[in-house]
Amino acid sequence: MALPSEELLPGTRRALLHRLAVGQAEGRTPSLVGAVARGGRLVWSDGRSMLDGHSPDADVQYRIGSITKTFVATQVMRLRDEGALDLADPLDRHLPGTPAGSLTIAQLLGHTSGLASETPGPWWERTPGTLRPWLGDVLGEPAVRHPAGRRFHYSNPGFALLGALVGRLRGQPWGDALHQEVLAPLGLTRTTLSPRAPRAGGFAVHPWADVMVPEPLEDTGVMAPAGQLWSTAADLCRWAAFLARGAEGVLGAGTLAEMRRPAAEPDEADDWTASYGLGLELRRWDGRGLYGHTGSMPGFLAALWVSPRDDVAAVVLANATAGPAVPLIAADLIRIVAEHEPRIPDPWRPLPDVDPELLALTGLWHWGPSPHLLRLRADRGLELVPEGQAGRGARFRAEADGTWTGLDGYYAGETLRVVRAPDGAPRHLDIGSFVLTRTPYDPDADIPGGLHPDGWGAY
Repeated sequence: MALPSEELLPGTRRALLHRLAVGQAEGRTPSLVGAVARGGRLVWSDGRSMLDGHSPDADVQYRIGSITKTFVATQVMRLRDEGALDLADPLDRHLPGTPAGSLTIAQLLGHTSGLASETPGPWWERTPGTLRPWLGDVLGEPAVRHPAGRRFHYSNPGFALLGALVGRLRGQPWGDALHQEVLAPLGLTRTTLSPRAPRAGGFAVHPWADVMVPEPLEDTGVMAPAGQLWSTAADLCRWAAFLARGAEGVLGAGTLAEMRRPAAEPDEADDWTASYGLGLELRRWDGRGLYGHTGSMPGFLAALWVSPRDDVAAVVLANATAGPAVPLIAADLIRIVAEHEPRIPDPWRPLPDVDPELLALTGLWHWGPSPHLLRLRADRGLELVPEGQAGRGARFRAEADGTWTGLDGYYAGETLRVVRAPDGAPRHLDIGSFVLTRTPYDPDADIPGGLHPDGWGAY
C-alpha cells in the first residue's frame, strides 16, 4: 500500500480509471488490469471486467509473454557481472552444438543476431513444448536470416538459446535459477512459470461479433524463456522498481543502465521512436523516453513501461489475444500521472565537504576558442557544460587514481586528467587529447599544433 504522502490525488485516480475503462471497452477484452508505481512503490491499481461487480485486482495472474525476456536478460547480465561470461563471447563457448554458435551473447540479447523471428512450424505459442523436445528444434533452415550485428530483427528463438545458456552455466533449469537468484530475493512471489490461482483465463474475441473462445494455455518447453512467465500487476510494479534502481545481490543500477542503451539503430519503419537495448524495449511517446517491455501470448497481452524522467512506472495486463492497445494504455497511465502530479524535484543541498583543489578547478575553461564551464558535483564528480554556444558537454565520475571518466555524450568512457605545472598549479585539462585551457588557446599550455607566434590578431 502507498503511504499517505505518496497516494495519488482523487482527480488523478479518476483519470487513470477512465483511461483503463475506455481501454477495456474499446479494446473489447474480457478484463483489463492497470497499475502505477511512483518512487518505486505501488500507488494505484484497478481493473475492469465484462462482469458487472467483478473486476480483477493487482494480485490476479496473467500471462506476460515477452516481458519474460527482461527476466532472462537479467540472469545473463548477472553471469556477466560474476565473470562467468563476456557479452562478446560466441554462444558456442558456453553452449556448444547449436547452429547459432558463432553469434555473440550481446547479439542475442539485443536481437541483432540475425536469427529468424520464430521457430519452424507449428506455431510454438499455441502448441505443446513436447513438439520441440530439444534446443535444435527451435531453429529452422537457414537459422540466420540477416548478417549478424547489422540490424535489429526480433528473435524469440534467440531467447530460448539464452535461457539454455543460463541453465548450462547454472547447472539447473533457468526457471529454477530465476526463482532462487531473482524472484525470491525481490519478493516476486506471484511470478511463476506455471499459472497459480487466482489467475485469468485467456480468450480470443471475434473481430466482428461480441463473442469469444478460450485460447489454449500450453507449456512451451524449451521456448519458455521467450514468453512463459505468469505474473501480476503488483509483482510487475516491483519488477519495474528493480529495473529503475537495481537491488543489492541481484543486479546493480550501473548494469541496468547498460541494458537500457540501444544495441542497434532504430528501424526506419518505427519512425525512430523505438529501439532495443539488452533485453529491454526502448520507446519514445509524446517526447517522453520509456523503457520496459511488451508481451503477448495466445489469450494475453501485457505492457510494462518506466519513465525515468517522471519516476513513474505503469503496468497493463489483458486476457485477450488481440484488441486493447496495452502499450499505449500503459504509456497513457504514465502521462496522466506526470501531467496531473508533476514530479517534485529533490531539494537543493550544499555539498557536505569540499576539496579546495577541486573547487579551484571549477569555472571557465576553453577548448580552443569555445568556452565551457566546469562544475563540481557530489562524490567528487565533475560536469562540463558548453557556455553560450554549441559544444561537447559531459558528466564525469571520479576515479581512485585522481582522474575522471566520462559518463555520457561524446566523452563517454574517455579520461579527464588535470595536467599541472611544476609548482602543482593546474595548467590545463586533457580529455582524450583535447586540451582545455583557462583562456582561449593559452600560450602557456601545451596546445597541440602550437599557436601562431604573433598570437591573437595575427592573420
